[in-house]
Amino acid sequence: MAGRVVDKAGVVGNAPWYACNPMGFPRLLNDDEPMEFIMTKDKVLQVFQWEHRIRYLWTDGRQVPSGQNLENLGPAWYGHSVAKWEGNTLVINTVGLDERAWLDNGGLPKSFHARIEERYRRVDYNTIELQMTLYDPEYYTASYVGGKKTFKKVPDEAITYFGWSGLFAGISEGICAPMNEVEGYNKGFRDVGQSKPKQ
Repeated sequence: MAGRVVDKAGVVGNAPWYACNPMGFPRLLNDDEPMEFIMTKDKVLQVFQWEHRIRYLWTDGRQVPSGQNLENLGPAWYGHSVAKWEGNTLVINTVGLDERAWLDNGGLPKSFHARIEERYRRVDYNTIELQMTLYDPEYYTASYVGGKKTFKKVPDEAITYFGWSGLFAGISEGICAPMNEVEGYNKGFRDVGQSKPKQ
């Protein structure tokens, strides 16, 4: 598979987050840990249980950064995002993505000048549907429309002090930080469940 190696410890993978780096966008959306939307007057906060990450989706009318403004902002693991409502669909455009963050589970690349459009639509009380499109002429010859992803509401009784019941609810915060020592994080989280190569 693309981007997979076996290190000296026998661990499969070379994903950035295995070395205490952020998961990045849009790879974070491929994870199965819960997320929620919090609406405010001028932005929507997208809160992810994994990494306890927050994305700021500006709905105050500003334009997505471009040209020299984008160059001045520089790359970011989660990019620079603006959002707007089209009827009952939340449309988000993100640019300025750090090239070190993976596009997907397989480690496909994207450029700093890529643009990713997300379209979230509430199907019913318990269901939100996401459609993502990648525009990146530096790496790809055409835009790519991903498969639809469906999110289901987590029951209220599954909410804990750590967020929602799940892999990182109650065990620990699940945050990789150098102060927590990479080795301890890897033993407690990264290596758990990883398949070892046959001798």
